[in-house]
Amino acid sequence: QVQLVESGGGSVQAGGSLRLSCAASEYTYSTPFYNTPMGWFRQAPGKEREGVAAIYTRYGNTVYADSVKGRFTISQDNAKNTVYLQMNSLKPEDTAMYYCAATKAAMGWGLLPSGYNYWGQGTQVTVSS
Repeated sequence: QVQLVESGGGSVQAGGSLRLSCAASEYTYSTPFYNTPMGWFRQAPGKEREGVAAIYTRYGNTVYADSVKGRFTISQDNAKNTVYLQMNSLKPEDTAMYYCAATKAAMGWGLLPSGYNYWGQGTQVTVSS
């Protein structure tokens, strides 16, 4: 069982930046952290959960939703078992609850929520115009 805890959300004005963190509990997961595909997702009120960015460090792969390309950067610190989402040039439409997720299956890697087994509790990001 993987336990994920997000932090770093908050309220910012449009054009501002935030960095989200997702800490994974090492002792609950036998696979090395670098071999664990991770993703960031978001869900706004009344909308479906959507993939924002994903990373698979073992193969050096990252993928981003078109809506955040060039503004968001996902990274992973294997020594700290932590995944980050640096969000720059934030827009009001980025307002949502942001979730971190992990998958035990390489096939699950990507931006589809259905591919992930474990989820954090979420952290709220609010961007005002």
